[in-house]
Amino acid sequence: MDYTLAALKIFSSQLADCTEAPSSEGSSAAQMLNGIRFQRAWIQGVILSADYSEAGDGRLLLDDGSCIVDLFVLPREAEGGYWRPGMYVMVIGPYIAAESNDNYPAIKVHKIVDLSSQPDREAMWYMEVAEAYNLFYLPFSAAASPAPPS
Repeated sequence: MDYTLAALKIFSSQLADCTEAPSSEGSSAAQMLNGIRFQRAWIQGVILSADYSEAGDGRLLLDDGSCIVDLFVLPREAEGGYWRPGMYVMVIGPYIAAESNDNYPAIKVHKIVDLSSQPDREAMWYMEVAEAYNLFYLPFSAAASPAPPS
């Protein structure tokens, strides 16, 4: 994992537009979205369901308002079945297209945080994604795009 690549603040519906990034010697596998190379997505939303296995891992379904995403939670994060339907959470992890089921994008959770106690969490999230897009992603993707023909 290349931690010099930022986790993109995106809506889960945008994961459908991701492509596999071209690999280069010594680089880890990555995704591309609008010309931006990334390894981890940052999304926020409401947990719809939580299913924990006897092996200790968990599978959560999360709705961020744009679509539903499948979350694969490692045993250390799933311990005690803490994550429950109705919680509003922040999730960071790699998009794992090969694991997508039921036409849902899938993320392997590296970090999950309960934000349920934050009163304006959902409205702020939409603003954060829009701000990140306008300040960082749009200028970067415009610079990476070829110039239109004259």
